[in-house]
Amino acid sequence: MGKLIAAMNMTLDGFCDHTAMIADDEIHQHYNELLSNADTLIYGRVTYQLMESYWPTVVKNPTGNKPMDEFAVLIDNISKIVYSHTLKNVTWKNTKLKKEVIKEEILELKKSGNGRSKNILVGSPSLIAALTQLDLIDEYQLGVQPTVLGSGLPLFKNIRDRVNLKLLKTKTFGCGAVFLYYEPEKK
Repeated sequence: MGKLIAAMNMTLDGFCDHTAMIADDEIHQHYNELLSNADTLIYGRVTYQLMESYWPTVVKNPTGNKPMDEFAVLIDNISKIVYSHTLKNVTWKNTKLKKEVIKEEILELKKSGNGRSKNILVGSPSLIAALTQLDLIDEYQLGVQPTVLGSGLPLFKNIRDRVNLKLLKTKTFGCGAVFLYYEPEKK
């Protein structure tokens, strides 16, 4: 059984804004490895629409940047689940639309692993918070970018209960980003 991994980039002051992040070759390679070890990617509507509006076009018209083009192919091919109350359909290949997060369905997905022992990635702030509240996240991989925004969408905006984490390791990138790997402490 693979892990359910919350993977998110955030600013030093805790905000999630895709446009404020550094996405150099080293960080794209990091996410290529993460996607290669996963078989499902879970998004909310906003993040899904952001990713779907860009990456399929890179698959069709590669940039010539190897890590970025590899990322485009990996994210295009992975199975995706989008949770949304407002979307009526999804058009990106390998994507299923669901209306609500049901704990038992996520537990079943974790058990089945789509037939393999690969990980499930969660890449939307709202879903990371929701799955944290349901005690379903096995590992947090938080990329802290060397940027202070001062305002925006906080990663853990809707967390109501305290969550204690154990630091597993850190990884530093040449651009100044630091990735922090945590697991929830056992209750």
